[in-house]
Amino acid sequence: MREYIDGCAFKDMILHAASALETHKQAINELNVFPVPDGDTGTNMSLTMGAAAAELRKTTPQSVGKASEITASALLRGARGNSGVILSLLFRGISKNLRGRDEADGLEFAEAMIEGVTAAYKAVMKPAEGTILTVSRLASESAREAAADGADFEGTLIAAIEAGKEALADTINKNPVLKKAGVIDAGGKGYIIILEAMLAALRGEALPETEVSATKEKADFAEFETGDITYTYCTEFIVSRENRKNPALLNFFLSGLGDSIVVVDDDSIIKVHVHTNAPGVVLTEALTYGSLLTVKIENMREQHTETINREQPEKEDEAPAAPEKKYGAVAVCAGGGMEAVFRDLGCDGTISGGQTMNPSTEDILKQINRTPAEVVFVFPNNKNIIMAAEQCVGLTEKKVIVIPSKTIPQGIAALMQFEPSLDEETLAENMKNALSAVHTLSVTYAARDSEYEGQKINEGDYLTLFEGRLLATLRSFDEVCEKIGEKLEELKPEFVTLFYGADVSEEDAEKFASKLQERLEGTEVTPVAGGQPVYYYIISAE
Repeated sequence: MREYIDGCAFKDMILHAASALETHKQAINELNVFPVPDGDTGTNMSLTMGAAAAELRKTTPQSVGKASEITASALLRGARGNSGVILSLLFRGISKNLRGRDEADGLEFAEAMIEGVTAAYKAVMKPAEGTILTVSRLASESAREAAADGADFEGTLIAAIEAGKEALADTINKNPVLKKAGVIDAGGKGYIIILEAMLAALRGEALPETEVSATKEKADFAEFETGDITYTYCTEFIVSRENRKNPALLNFFLSGLGDSIVVVDDDSIIKVHVHTNAPGVVLTEALTYGSLLTVKIENMREQHTETINREQPEKEDEAPAAPEKKYGAVAVCAGGGMEAVFRDLGCDGTISGGQTMNPSTEDILKQINRTPAEVVFVFPNNKNIIMAAEQCVGLTEKKVIVIPSKTIPQGIAALMQFEPSLDEETLAENMKNALSAVHTLSVTYAARDSEYEGQKINEGDYLTLFEGRLLATLRSFDEVCEKIGEKLEELKPEFVTLFYGADVSEEDAEKFASKLQERLEGTEVTPVAGGQPVYYYIISAE
């Protein structure tokens, strides 16, 4: 029976844990509905633990203190997703408690596990029970009790695993989201897999098949609406601590911009995870603390939609929805606010897409077939999507009419003419005529240095476009306001709608609208939350 572990044993335990997570990552992904149903917890935990394994393979640490230090440092820098950051915190606490030790017995390791749980609870702004936090806490407490009663190292881990499995099975009762899906917590399952792999390493065993019973083997992600995801972007970054500002201030700042907030720091860096609709605002604030070392931003709505599509391949050839009405409509757009606008105008469904993420003909066809109408009007809202939409004609028993809208404002203007009492030819003609009654301006940014139509563009420039063509490349937003104001004065519109994107706050949008309102006498200027990525503003002038 093993009484102690040293650095080599700890390294072997982490290598086994990384391998086990990689083996079981998809099973973990299929449980991932909390905090958002984006199906990536297993992948994130595997990549996080894999970063530690990669660093440990480069060295042979003799002391358990050194091995845990290497592990914690690599986990912090390699942490991905909410679950990965929490995992890094659990091992950071272990490292802190084992610092300077050559070996650790069962009780010392159990105390280190407790330290890790404490660090995780402190760093998570709003700790939720029925998650990896609950499972790790109860597992660690049981490990400490067993070790205090005289258990050796293996016995201590066995006690942690048994209590952890019991806590994991109960997560379905503690978390309403898990209860709805009928599954246990994904992060908690990953944690149990780690502990079991560590025990297998100590025993010199091959990795066991780790299977934990659940009400369901996997979650039905279709039970969760994409629109239920409050914050669209999973934003993670590491910023250097050059300015020595207190990380607690960053935590407070983030509390007004999102949820699932975790802020971890050491002497040289701050690691941040947050779900937000304004990643640009978050990163701008982060730069006041130091240089950004790594940045990762993922669209969780897109992840959720992709997961549903992967989960339901058998529905690709499903029969089209039976007609319940004469006309239906579907539109391509991106951003929760944009989706809401099109639904409010009568769209039966939306397809996520637009600039930089064009849906396929198959994606559009699926939404057409789900529409319970005889005739389905399709609004591509992008010139690069029109052809894909037109390919749907003849691929379904429904009649498909593509209204060739090239921009979001054109699609909205066309839908404003949607009058179900008209015959389809007149209705289509009216909607097509409406396309020319609206002008589109947009504001985005330059991701790199380039040149377009003879104009030099520098990375970070504001790009102002009119009808999809470059109007100006500018360095400040004040210049953007001036340029757009000039163009709108030239157009003399009656109505201007500012659809502001995910990186723009409501306050900033209101300020922009006020400046334009002062300038455009007799024009009604209205800001609307679009939530679109990439574009700060999409502006409709009609």
